[in-house]
Amino acid sequence: MSRLEFLARPLVAFDPHNKDHRRFYAQFVEYGGWGNCPVRFIVPEDHGMDLISMIQRSLNAYYIEREFKIQHRKR
Repeated sequence: MSRLEFLARPLVAFDPHNKDHRRFYAQFVEYGGWGNCPVRFIVPEDHGMDLISMIQRSLNAYYIEREFKIQHRKR
């Protein structure tokens, strides 16, 4: 492993239930970049979109479920 890989920020999947992840996204919106974020978010292959769109959609779903107390239906 190269030294650059060792010192790189860890890769994580964005989780809207994680308060830190929501705060990192809010900082991104405020400052216009990920420079202060201690992690690098990844886009899972099944999402088929860019990182920002994926985060915005997951946050929309999170806050709608929270506000209206929506439960996921089992398929």
